[in-house]
Amino acid sequence: MMDVKRSRSPRAPAGADDDKRRAAGWRGSGVRPEMVLVGFLLTLPLLFLVFGGRWGSSSSSSFPSSSASDTSAVARHVAAGDRGATPQRQKKTEPVPGRNVSAPTSPSLSQDRLLGGLLSAAFDESSCQSRYKSNLYRKPSPFPLSPYLVQKLRKYEAYHKKCGPATKRYRRAIKQLKAGRNADDSECKYVVWFPCNGLGNRMLTIASTFLYALLTDRVLLMHVAPEQEGLFCEPFPGSSWVLPGNFPQNNPQKLHIGAPESYANMLKNNVVRNDDPASVPASSLPPYVYLHVEQFQLKLSDNVFCDEDQAMLGKFNWMIIKSDSYFAPALFLTPMFEAELAKMFPHKEAVFHHLGRYLFHPTNRVWGIVRRYYEAYLARVDEKIGFQIRIFPEKPVKFENMYDQLMRCIREQRLLPELGTAEPTNTTAGAGKVKAVLIASLYSGYYEKIRGMYYESPTKSGEIVAVFQPSHEEQQQYTSNEHNQKALAEIYLLSYCDKITMSAWSTFGYVAYSFAGVKPWILIRPDWNKETSEVACVRSTSVEPCLHSPPILGCRAKRDVDVATVKPYVRHCEDVGFGLKLFDN
Repeated sequence: MMDVKRSRSPRAPAGADDDKRRAAGWRGSGVRPEMVLVGFLLTLPLLFLVFGGRWGSSSSSSFPSSSASDTSAVARHVAAGDRGATPQRQKKTEPVPGRNVSAPTSPSLSQDRLLGGLLSAAFDESSCQSRYKSNLYRKPSPFPLSPYLVQKLRKYEAYHKKCGPATKRYRRAIKQLKAGRNADDSECKYVVWFPCNGLGNRMLTIASTFLYALLTDRVLLMHVAPEQEGLFCEPFPGSSWVLPGNFPQNNPQKLHIGAPESYANMLKNNVVRNDDPASVPASSLPPYVYLHVEQFQLKLSDNVFCDEDQAMLGKFNWMIIKSDSYFAPALFLTPMFEAELAKMFPHKEAVFHHLGRYLFHPTNRVWGIVRRYYEAYLARVDEKIGFQIRIFPEKPVKFENMYDQLMRCIREQRLLPELGTAEPTNTTAGAGKVKAVLIASLYSGYYEKIRGMYYESPTKSGEIVAVFQPSHEEQQQYTSNEHNQKALAEIYLLSYCDKITMSAWSTFGYVAYSFAGVKPWILIRPDWNKETSEVACVRSTSVEPCLHSPPILGCRAKRDVDVATVKPYVRHCEDVGFGLKLFDN
């Protein structure tokens, strides 16, 4: 349990062993502990002014004067969190897991760092520190890893290294693409991903495209826009997933739903046929095919997820995808993929949980932000609770209404300690325990009000609540690299929380709770004709993200099929009634 001195500062002491070394140093140098204590007390107000919990704030709060008779108020103020300078870089580079997270100390350390074999050991750790360290901040995954998936990933890595950029096979494939040819027996096939919408959407659709690459034996290459540069490390050893800049079809403006190269339009214009794919030679097809897997009128094109279409698409050596959707659930509904997916993911709701942890590793610059903030404010608390609030422009909710809904959820689900009117005695069960609240939002109002609550009033249980918000950008900036760095850092910080509450429809929140393997409470969006929601929040029954815009999947039947009624591992989402989500039976 955290002692009182430790609870008064966001940056806790290093530990008992360090305390012993300091004591030995005092004795050896002849310095009396009483003198050090007096010096510490004299400098305590200055320390309070220096340390705080924001990296993106330009102003700092005013502290009340601290005196011997006012220590309880000061302790509560600091515990509530404060705006201050960006946490400074620490000399120590090893992660400090939270008190409720056990750091691996056994001989199985390397196994834990590799997540049971999910990650390859063939990387230089210094080039991407987060790859082997970031998951040490989390509790162990609740989902056992399939050995078949591990085998599949190692096989893919070898394939990517053989066919990726800067190889002879890649240059040969590019030469055929430039010449307008689609070879019959190509040794390497590719799927090229182009971005759409914000960072959360991009991460979800990259993982979906990678899953598609695994299923169809394609090499995944990624168009990295300027706003996405420097965010992620390379995930595949000995090669790159970055699309070279001289790629001949490297114009995102040409990729839209009406593009003549799109598969749906090729079918419509009789450029290709899907009634007898086996009879079509690959050499008779165009040099590449475009899949527009972006939601349109809240539906994805069903021409991607039917067997006869997949048989035809498999003949193209080059495929380009532009997507804003987590379409992995739709792949589970494609009959030809079902058996393979069952072997890869015996736990259906762990798809993004495993693939996201495999693919996405923040670069050292972004990881430095994550690590410094975590160690400064979250490392030694007893419990971490994350609140992610997103207001969508198409359905704006007034701040007062959203805040009231959040408070109702907190009360109904008992996510935070109740406030009291008198200082509790130290005999209460929760006395001295510290809960850290991490708020991820574009706006500062939620932080200010929750922080104020726990600054002005004690808790009935005697627990201390520290409230932190790393940044508040006021508006989402899709094309800002700096904004995306902060967003990625906050996704990771949120994923280290023990409990998560998130806004409905938010892909940012989906990524965070799926990384964590935590089933969140979802703040339900009000009906379109109402300003408030009758239901404050509901608990998700899966850690999978939601596919907002499922395909019709009538295929040859040409009729709308509600797959949630016929597939036992697919249900409608709690926050998007017509959306689809993977569940464990």
